Amino acid sequence: MFFKRDQHRMEKIGNRNLLQLIYATKHSWDHAKETEKAVYESNVNTELADRTKLQEKKYLYLYKKARARKLHGYLNDLVIQQ
Repeated sequence: MFFKRDQHRMEKIGNRNLLQLIYATKHSWDHAKETEKAVYESNVNTELADRTKLQEKKYLYLYKKARARKLHGYLNDLVIQQ
């Protein structure tokens, strides 16, 4: 009985950590896209484009993991206001 309760608690903690990691990765990906767009007028560095692609792939991988766990995050305040 006690083990099942601990397992459920650990699952909730893991889900919460996964969502936090997804939000951090999404923020990092958005920042990389903005940086790439700002530098686009000048000579675009391939390393910058590669980093943006890497952040995108990380986000999509974590998103798939969350979907497999049937997790739902919170909505952004800006989405609700519009």
